Formats: sequence, C-alpha cells, structure tokens
Amino acid sequence: MAVIDRETETALDATRDRHGRTVHHGASAAARDRRAQAALATYATHLAEQGHQLLHAARSGLDQLPPAPHTAAWRDLLDAVADSHIEIVRVLENPAVSGSAGEREQLAAVRPHLAFWADYGSTAADLADQHHRPSPELTAKEKCLWTAKARAARRRGELDPIESWYAADGRLITVAYLVEDDTSTVIALTGDLDAPGWEVIGHYEHESAAGRALPRAVPPGVLRPDAASRFNRPEPTPERPVQELLQEVIEARTAGEVSEALLTAAQQGYEAGPLVRLERLLDTAGRFA
Repeated sequence: MAVIDRETETALDATRDRHGRTVHHGASAAARDRRAQAALATYATHLAEQGHQLLHAARSGLDQLPPAPHTAAWRDLLDAVADSHIEIVRVLENPAVSGSAGEREQLAAVRPHLAFWADYGSTAADLADQHHRPSPELTAKEKCLWTAKARAARRRGELDPIESWYAADGRLITVAYLVEDDTSTVIALTGDLDAPGWEVIGHYEHESAAGRALPRAVPPGVLRPDAASRFNRPEPTPERPVQELLQEVIEARTAGEVSEALLTAAQQGYEAGPLVRLERLLDTAGRFA
C-alpha cells in the first residue's frame, strides 16, 4: 500500500499548482480511483483469504500478553480491522460494473477500509508474531562475563546500539555492536543503557540471528486511536514555499515587497505561512513525545 500511495501522490502532484491547490479535478479523482483499484487488487491477492486467519492469530497472540492499560484498545482495534475486512471482501465478491457510476461509489466507500488495513494491518501482524518462542538466554555466569565486556566497551566508546524495543514482559531489549580488539560482535542486552542495572543476555553471529533468537517487539499500544490515516490524507492546504518567499525578498525593489513576503511567512489561518506551519510541527511533535 505504501508503494501504491507513493505512486498516487506523484500523480496527484501533477494535478496541483505550485501552491498545492488542485487545478485538474478530473485527473485528481481518476488518480484516487486508480489507487483504490490497485489497493483492492493487492488485497485480493494477499489478504482476502488469509485475513481471518491473521486476525485469529493476532487475537490469540494478544491473549498471551500480560495485561496492560491498552489491551482493551487493541481488542477494539482488531474488531474494527475485522469489520473492514468483511466490507472489503464484500466488494471483491460483488464488484460493480467497470467504469460505471456504481463502481466509483463502491471505490469511494471501500477506500477508508483499505486505508484502515494499510494503517493497522501491521499491528495485527505484530500481535500474531507474539507466538514466536525465543531462544534460551545466557547462563548467569555468561551474563556476568559478557556484561563486564560490554561495560568496558561502553567506557571506551565502542558499544554501538543498533535497535531497541520492548518485549511482552516489559523489558527494554537493545541489540548492539560490541567492538573489542578490532572485532565486532552482535550482542543483546536488557535495561536502559543510560541507567545502571543493564546486562547482556545473548551474543550472536549477526543481526538476523539476534532477531530470530530474541523476544519479539510488542506493538507500541494504540497511541492515537483517532489519528488521521497516512493512506487517506485530506486535500493539502495551499502553501507558499520558503524558497519562493526568499527569492521574492532577494528580488525586492521596495520595503513593501519585503514586508509582504514576511507577512505571508507569518500568516495565520487556512493559508498559513511556513513559520506558522513550523510552529505547528514542533507543537505536534511535542504532544507525540
């Protein structure tokens, strides 16, 4: 779906003017219809028959996780994904006549369900993956030995973290490179590297082996159950690029022209300027954090 969406956004860009306003509405609608058709065909190939099995495995995997505040939200999410699966399969089993007004209505109705699967199908897959059984960890003696090596490497600046995630038991697991005598070993440790108490639980030939041996990551909960879909975005609002405003200042002949550019940059409202949009970006990122 991400590939289909990128292709669609490229096509939609060609229907807009330099400020992001749609000027070729027919071409824009056709591009959105093609996106829904491509997504529907992909769903038919990969998920129409397997969707129920995936959701069953996801619910079963969720049952194995320790209780958490967001468990109920996960269950609600899986129920919603299941409802979307039913609606998509209904369209696949009863397609409208190609090129008809009924087909356009059908595509418009099924598009939100396809976008919902694109946004949250990976969460279902991650929950289903909780059935994975990790390999045994190091013995207590081996943990002490490797933790001492890792702490020494940390002091030398030769412990390079690669990736971190939380496992179902609540532990923070980090995969890192331990460099010692010009050799690099992939290790896994639990705990916060910036706090005391972390320890090494395994060492591996390479990152893939570590991924197979370690507990799977738990999805990060339902952070924003009412979040906008990245695969069904609304029409972008008009925008003046900073580069264009800068060029207007460079080419200005009067102070009024410079003032107009600055006013545009700081303008509030529907056609907000780039300074206002930057402020919104920082505020939104702060709320996410």
